[in-house]
Amino acid sequence: MSYHAQRRARQDAERARSRAFWHQVAHSLRGIPNELLPFSAVQHLHPASERYSGVKPIPIQQIVGSVDRYRDFDHYFLPRASHTLERWIGIRQAGLEGKELPPIQVYKVGELYFVKDGHHRVSVARNAGQKFIDAEIIELSVTVPPDSDDSVKDLIIKGEYADFLERTNLNRVRPDHYPIIFTVTGRYDVLLDHIATRQYYLGLKFGREVPWEEAVGSWYDRLYKRVVDESREHGVLKRFPGRTEADLYLWIMDHRYYLTQRYGQDVGSERAAVDFAQHHAPTLPVRAWQRALTLWRGGKTHG
Repeated sequence: MSYHAQRRARQDAERARSRAFWHQVAHSLRGIPNELLPFSAVQHLHPASERYSGVKPIPIQQIVGSVDRYRDFDHYFLPRASHTLERWIGIRQAGLEGKELPPIQVYKVGELYFVKDGHHRVSVARNAGQKFIDAEIIELSVTVPPDSDDSVKDLIIKGEYADFLERTNLNRVRPDHYPIIFTVTGRYDVLLDHIATRQYYLGLKFGREVPWEEAVGSWYDRLYKRVVDESREHGVLKRFPGRTEADLYLWIMDHRYYLTQRYGQDVGSERAAVDFAQHHAPTLPVRAWQRALTLWRGGKTHG
């Protein structure tokens, strides 16, 4: 049995290595990364705490990253480096011979997992079509959890979002608020400026000092949510493939200021949203191309 198991394990390893090569070719042609997420990127999400959750079976499809070996395996946990194959063959052979393997060790962030120990066991199990694997879990608490298709850039943006939520207490002020996710970094500081401006003008209007959280709630209700609701009503987001409602909010607010300066009076957010879509949205053929390109690259269309 040992000889046959070793022979089959070697054949499986060679096939897995070949699949990894062709995956790399396909990803290179599409201009998208083909690596596991590095666990270090999770630090952008500012984990608040960690706890030991014991040993449990976890879905292999939700294992998306690695603590220190994210370059040795591709996005599908196929072996990329030749020096890993002998270890891969040994793990596969042990499984074929019915030997029990110890649980892997992972960090859990949201509903996703990052491997601390056991990369080859994950790779072999996934390659064999296994759906679950036993894992010793350390769970990290984050305000904004990652998604399975997130890139490092997405995690940086979500970390900025977590900072924004902490500085505004929006989760407590408006627990059911719309998600506020941008497609570029550095935009939450602009939102903080909007809230500070709102606080200033509310103070003038009411003749009193307006608490920060009151200004946050007013900004969300009267500005952000209103713009998003009006954009949804007029289908504005569909005309900007690959963008988000948060992106639109800032564009529309800037456009509202421009129109107000042009006409000498406040035109309102709804008119600004409609006018912005009419004059700045890509043409239909361009939108179709952008959406197709985003999907071909495995990206997010956001609408």
